[in-house]
Amino acid sequence: MKASQATEYFFRKAADRLELTDRMRRLLLTPRREVTVQVAFETDSGEVETLLGYRVQHDNSRGPMKGGLRYHPEVDIDEVRSLASLMTWKTAVVNLPYGGAKGGVAVDPRRLSRKELERLTRAFVDGIHDVIGPDTDIPAPDMGTSHEVMAWIRNQWEKYHGFNPAVITGKPVEEYGAKGREEATGRGVGLLCVKAIKRLGMRPQDCRTAIQGFGNVGSHAAKFLAESEFPVVAVSDISGCYYNPKGLDMPQVLRHALQNRTLEGLPCGEKLAGEQLLTLDCDLLIPAALGGVIHEGNMDKIKAKLIVEAANGPTLPSADEYLSDQGVTILPDILVNAGGVTVSYFEWVQNRQHYRWSLDRVRQELDRTLSDAFESVWQQSQDKQIDLRTAAFTLAIERVKRATELHGLTH
Repeated sequence: MKASQATEYFFRKAADRLELTDRMRRLLLTPRREVTVQVAFETDSGEVETLLGYRVQHDNSRGPMKGGLRYHPEVDIDEVRSLASLMTWKTAVVNLPYGGAKGGVAVDPRRLSRKELERLTRAFVDGIHDVIGPDTDIPAPDMGTSHEVMAWIRNQWEKYHGFNPAVITGKPVEEYGAKGREEATGRGVGLLCVKAIKRLGMRPQDCRTAIQGFGNVGSHAAKFLAESEFPVVAVSDISGCYYNPKGLDMPQVLRHALQNRTLEGLPCGEKLAGEQLLTLDCDLLIPAALGGVIHEGNMDKIKAKLIVEAANGPTLPSADEYLSDQGVTILPDILVNAGGVTVSYFEWVQNRQHYRWSLDRVRQELDRTLSDAFESVWQQSQDKQIDLRTAAFTLAIERVKRATELHGLTH
């Protein structure tokens, strides 16, 4: 199943419950704009390499569009279209004044030198600079991009449009970035894990946790959870899975990952195949890597009581239905990983105000925003007797639908 088909499935499930008309469904599903550009840049060897870059702008009924830019070999228009739609629902469920967008380039950034990466980035901006801006569409980091890439994008965009750091978020702190942006998504994941287990009557000390993916999101989530007394029994990255049923020494794991930029050679824990992490005996499973990792082939082997989706689209619809029927609680991606876009919003606000917040204020506002969203989703689930994903989608769709109606587009 394509990524866009999975997203549309969850949308239609919520739309059926809301009894949306066909006209409204078309309005909410159809992207406002899809852009494909040629990205040609010079390699260090003097050759010219040509790649494809994408930007999909899904909806702006609630405000400027917002969404990450990813550099990954599997980037294509279908994936970007799906993620742009998810951003619309994500910003709506946490009630940020944004719509959804997404973009990227089909490239493996690990094979490029730093100079090649910069030339690629500037060439991409040359292709999309006229469709992004602080009042229209504000990009941010995603898989394969970083705060340094965001600084290049801002610099290249300003060559056309003049000084305005609010054009992009996720910038270095020295370049008008927000304190706490890099930890934001992982911190949000950890915070929502704490809230979810409390509602399920579980204690952190008894909640054996497995985290798939140990990049920016997975590592910060692991740090937050370890400090909250969760025993993290397994972590994984591209090098494999590292498992200790009594709990890994998380400070050691974090130091190793920071020093080596990989878990390869981790001295603590038994090394297993990476895909084994998903089916280990644990209470809390956090997929924080790629989408589509929980599917028909492994859904009946998953033992976790709670799945907290830190990645975008990690659970395919068939697996979602099966696990829900088995009594597994799934906290959905459009809520769980909204910490990044929330602090991106704070960065944008600071840029517009020309005023910088302290780290304590950023964390306080993040915790409040995600806590309010969690309570709204949980209450919707209880009141309507629906699963948490459908509850999150119905809340988000209702907000976008109302904004669309107020614009008069449905008359």
